[in-house]
Amino acid sequence: MAQNEVFQYSLISALMDGVATHGTPISRVLENGNHGLGTFKSMNGEMIVLDGVCYQMKSDGTVEHIHTPSEKITPFATVTRFQPQVTTRATISSKKDLSGLLSKLFTQGKNHFLAIRMDGTFRKIEVRTAGGQCFPREGMVAVAERQSVNTFEGVKGTIIGFRCPAYVMGLNVAGDHLHFIDEERQKGGHILAFETEGDVEVGVSLMSKFHLEVPTEDEEFNEASLVHDKDGIEKVEG
Repeated sequence: MAQNEVFQYSLISALMDGVATHGTPISRVLENGNHGLGTFKSMNGEMIVLDGVCYQMKSDGTVEHIHTPSEKITPFATVTRFQPQVTTRATISSKKDLSGLLSKLFTQGKNHFLAIRMDGTFRKIEVRTAGGQCFPREGMVAVAERQSVNTFEGVKGTIIGFRCPAYVMGLNVAGDHLHFIDEERQKGGHILAFETEGDVEVGVSLMSKFHLEVPTEDEEFNEASLVHDKDGIEKVEG
């Protein structure tokens, strides 16, 4: 994969249908990107790929550095070889504020993918982590009902993620999808809300090439309905 090209394994609609028993080795994902997010087998926790290193942020509040990525699988992940095309410093008061900043930085980017990274101190950040399926094929909406929510204040760390265009809803999450991990790599999760403590470093790249790989020889995927559930996706992804 070249720089600033999207590599995605499976579909968010597959997760909605509970397709999470099987997947691809995380080592395969890391071959295609050093910046990204996703989940783990049975939707057990949130994935963040930062500087080529994969971390599993769990619902009990712990974070695991995945030292042997060939031995763990992911049923869904999105990554890129991130090289920021625009860098700036900004004070950001909310996810909506970030959305406005991104639209200003890339005025022609509405129908493209954006990769996003922010480094600095966050006044307040609210995250959730999924606790995993109770049984195979349990859907993502049911899993999300048992998620853990935590709020961190005055924490240093990194937010990474993507903005996906509206037309990929169902393939991925349309809009801004962000994960956070703190500087000590000890806590984090999927971002529900955040506010920076003054300026943070912001790097963004626009991407026009999208590579999608779907599961093969996976009974769960083959039998999934993969219905476009916009409301359900927006509910669980916040």
